[in-house]
Amino acid sequence: MRRLHATVRGRVQGVGFRATTRYEAQKLGLSGWVRNRTDGTVEVDAEGDEQRLEAFLAYLRQGPLGAHVDAVEADWGDGAGAPASFEIRRTT
Repeated sequence: MRRLHATVRGRVQGVGFRATTRYEAQKLGLSGWVRNRTDGTVEVDAEGDEQRLEAFLAYLRQGPLGAHVDAVEADWGDGAGAPASFEIRRTT
């Protein structure tokens, strides 16, 4: 079990990024969360099989239609017990 923590920069708020991120994570069988940040970025924390997380990271680098991703900062680690489902959390 691996963990991916990512910060997505660009035009990523107000374009359905969180909802489509949750959909992609659920489709891949990942657990974790996504939230908007007050600085205009989107923060993602996901856990699962490394191969599935790599596919998820590829999605984050592209985003949904209407988004423009400038950069994704990704940090990898060992799984730490993310929530059982994939949640959309409140903006911080």
